[in-house]
Amino acid sequence: MTQPLSITLLLLLVGLALLWTARLRLAATALLLAAIVLGTTGFTTLGYVLIQPLEDRFARPAEMPETAGAIIMLGGATLARPSSARQTVEMNDAGDRLSATLWLAGRYPEAKIILSGGSGLLSGETESEAVTAARFFTSFGIASDRLVLEGDSRNTDENVALSRDFLDDAAGPVFLVTSAFHMPRSVGLFAAQDLDVVPWPTDFRSPGPVGFWFDIANPVQNISVSTVAIKEWIGLAIYHWTGRIGALVPGP
Repeated sequence: MTQPLSITLLLLLVGLALLWTARLRLAATALLLAAIVLGTTGFTTLGYVLIQPLEDRFARPAEMPETAGAIIMLGGATLARPSSARQTVEMNDAGDRLSATLWLAGRYPEAKIILSGGSGLLSGETESEAVTAARFFTSFGIASDRLVLEGDSRNTDENVALSRDFLDDAAGPVFLVTSAFHMPRSVGLFAAQDLDVVPWPTDFRSPGPVGFWFDIANPVQNISVSTVAIKEWIGLAIYHWTGRIGALVPGP
């Protein structure tokens, strides 16, 4: 229910129900709120304003380490159902995580590659994201014995907790690949486990600094970015309040 479209639909239904019962003032309020939610998330730059500070929190290293012990790629880059059914690799908007990890794997041929991600579906009708990602890397010639599959995690907290055991024998820096907006929460969780990682942010959604203004050119994209940004800020707040990360927005 954190998605703007879901909130808009709920408010519309509430407004219609209030109209049916002739509670006109409350109905008008609900319908107005629905218009405000849809208008601000779909027809303004709100999403980019919210996501930009998260994406700018971490930068790729100015100087590359000479060696790497491991490369961790967090799940969230593939579409589970079509990938499983067709035994292929269908990417979503975060597909840059795969290409960035592939580049690092070529740059550091000695590093093991930890693919962290479960199915994300309670019914278990799909393969884990780790299995899907492994198919991607082997198709590009990455040896399967370099791949470590962690296919049980269902969220970022479990990504980190279940990946940690594979890092004990990492001989060198550990790269972390995930979406730029997701990097602060991810790094914060690794820091809570006393693990230092080299952030490698990818999948940028914002063009850089942007002010709040009207944007009617791409309402679908605007809603998508707003949804991602709102969800991530809520995730940061919950993780901070529950003590899983030390700061609301962890930094370098």
